[in-house]
Amino acid sequence: MKYEQLTRFSFLPLCLITAFAGAQSLTTSDSIDIFVNSKMQQRHIPALQIAVVRDGAIVKNATYGIANLEYDIKATDQTIFSINSITKAFTGVAIMQLAEEGKLKITDPLSRHLDNLPDSWKNITLQQVLTHISGIPDIMNEEEQVLGHGDEQEAMQNVTALPIEFKAGEKFRYNQTGYVLLGQIISKLSGMHFTRFIEERQFKPAGMVLTRFGDSYDVIPNYAGAYTMTRQVGDRFVRNSKPGNSYIQFPVFFRTAAGIQSTATEMAHWVIALKAGKLLKQPSSLDMLWTPAILNNGKIGGFNILTNGYALGWPTVTRDEHPAVGPVGGGRSALFVYLKDDLSIIVLTNLLGSNPDQFIDEIAGFYIPDMREANGFGLPANLKKLRTVLLKEGFDKAIAVAARLKKKDPAFQLDENELNKWGYQLFAQKNMSAAIAIFKLNVSLYPQSANTYDSLGEALEATEQLSDAAANYRKVIELEPQNKHAAERLKALSAK
Repeated sequence: MKYEQLTRFSFLPLCLITAFAGAQSLTTSDSIDIFVNSKMQQRHIPALQIAVVRDGAIVKNATYGIANLEYDIKATDQTIFSINSITKAFTGVAIMQLAEEGKLKITDPLSRHLDNLPDSWKNITLQQVLTHISGIPDIMNEEEQVLGHGDEQEAMQNVTALPIEFKAGEKFRYNQTGYVLLGQIISKLSGMHFTRFIEERQFKPAGMVLTRFGDSYDVIPNYAGAYTMTRQVGDRFVRNSKPGNSYIQFPVFFRTAAGIQSTATEMAHWVIALKAGKLLKQPSSLDMLWTPAILNNGKIGGFNILTNGYALGWPTVTRDEHPAVGPVGGGRSALFVYLKDDLSIIVLTNLLGSNPDQFIDEIAGFYIPDMREANGFGLPANLKKLRTVLLKEGFDKAIAVAARLKKKDPAFQLDENELNKWGYQLFAQKNMSAAIAIFKLNVSLYPQSANTYDSLGEALEATEQLSDAAANYRKVIELEPQNKHAAERLKALSAK
């Protein structure tokens, strides 16, 4: 990691530490305000809404920033944001509502409810398309445009002509086609268009009076719009220094996959209604809705290390500590329901790529102390073991303690990247001596890795241990002669 990045990341915790030290009377709500504003500055987010639910009630509800940059219009609690693919979670609920009425089973093959399917699609189940393990080809092209020029019949003709991508259940691959098929099934079995079914059976019971279907083409009162920090130049994307406009269209037939516009408050009301049994009557339906699909190899598959599984329209955060279901949309909006903690958090933004799912766990830490990064939350099991001992014996003993744990348990392993990440977390928390100790441990374990010396060099430089920092940068160059970052830092240090 570059030194410039390190110092930028350290800004947020410093703000929080300063605030907590100088104003012990800060409430949880005030602290979250400081945190959110810092994240918005760091990620260039124009506008953000947050709602937090505990004990069946909204305990935090706030809006920040600018909804419309062109006219400098502030966001309010009435500002409407696109939730993009969080729409799929509504589709999952709709399918389970039809299942409760006995109109379908999620294990049904597609051919039980739809005609004129390719032979290779017929035995694929509703559950497999809901969870993105179907192998059906995607109805979106490489440039993320929906096939068919907005026409459902043309889109289906195009996608059904494509070959199957893999055997159902073989792997997870995010796919929009299945949700178009689910929309057709909902419309057929409910006797009304799927958008109306979702409006009648979810929006209305949850009291979502502002929520609607739409996209950039529609005139939506109080719409926050969509901004992006990237633009396409040829076949690559270039990152800008400030947000630019983004226009997204979701054809009506595609709106089981994306297309709902809402507010954080109304999304909170939806979560409350769902958990209270107003949308699904049977507790087993909710369990089924939130259970990740199992692949043919017995594992689960998802987007990344955080949202690592996928249930019925709901990505899952499958882990031992504080598991959650976490629908995400457009890299701009996220909703986490913590399954064992009676806590739900909704964050909506108008910046594509702001990725609030990456910091919702940190917000949860304001309500659940052991979820705070500073308390070791999120560390892999072996790092937790190491941390426990180091808190007792001192981080300066890191190398000896790691060797002792390894001798006691030969299966005890410390991953280079995980150690490096933890070191930067400690650095961001201003625990400088601990950070340097972990970087030194990483160097001792991985002495042939240029990156371990580079990280240690950055930490030493930041703490004004300049000669030691230079020695580590020289080691980087020795191992990796073309390393520009180390060369730049050595040049800068020689000028001091």
